[in-house]
Amino acid sequence: MNRRRFLLLTACAALPGTARAATEEWQGRAMGADVTLRLHGASPVQARGFFAEAARLLAHVENLFSLHRDSDLVRLNRDGRLRFPAAGMIELLALSDRLHRATGGAFDPTVQPLWLARARGEDEATARALAGWQAVDWSQAEVRLTRPGMALTFNGLAQGWAADRLAEAAVRHDLAELLIDAGEIRALGVRDWRVGLADAAGCEHRRIRLHDRAVATSSPGGTLIGPHGLPHIVAPGGGVPLWDTISVSADSAALADGLSTALCLMPPKAACAALARLPGCRIELAIAAQDAEFPDKMSSFCFA
Repeated sequence: MNRRRFLLLTACAALPGTARAATEEWQGRAMGADVTLRLHGASPVQARGFFAEAARLLAHVENLFSLHRDSDLVRLNRDGRLRFPAAGMIELLALSDRLHRATGGAFDPTVQPLWLARARGEDEATARALAGWQAVDWSQAEVRLTRPGMALTFNGLAQGWAADRLAEAAVRHDLAELLIDAGEIRALGVRDWRVGLADAAGCEHRRIRLHDRAVATSSPGGTLIGPHGLPHIVAPGGGVPLWDTISVSADSAALADGLSTALCLMPPKAACAALARLPGCRIELAIAAQDAEFPDKMSSFCFA
């Protein structure tokens, strides 16, 4: 079970009253998630060309960030260094740094040893000592993990990053209307798309309209790991998730992806401070964990 989030309930096509157009659909997988692409108004030739590029792009994402094959990330974690990292690796390191700063350290890709310890039922305190974003040195020449035993995971960003790259590819193919479901939802084009937001139990709480925008949902209890059935989203400094479900929308699917993960670990005032540092991001759904000591929704603080 390497899927880190409970997904959004999906998608409708167009809003009532809009003209129906031919729909082309493609399905694949990347980073442990099903990927669905829905095109409207594209010719069969356009669709075939785009879907072929999408398959190549998703394979590239796996080759960079998968933890289950001989990817660049696996080699970095194994060797503690990676010479001349690919542009995509540099992009995710830079975005990780931005999110780490904006969330006061709640977003931290160095939690991979802690996640593994939880999955195996091992001592988390020992693994937690390996975490720390400040111990990652990176440049275009080299990425280096400065503590022996450190490891990174980009499972909190890579699906969203893939959705953003697919959107860029669609523009190159002159496609005007597209819905990307790569674990996070990315809408492209002139029409609005309706997306349902669900909690970890699969209960839909809200429907929103997306237009040239992305939305991501994190539910710590959506996937339980290890012999004790603990949440798959882990806090680098200890503690438990404070939110049952958080949905975030943003112009970038990668940003929505990472921020929704981090906000699960943050109390309302800290979450609002993070949003203030990331203009354009918005909380669309917030459901508190059962034992949280604050209201069930973030509306009294900063809920959109």
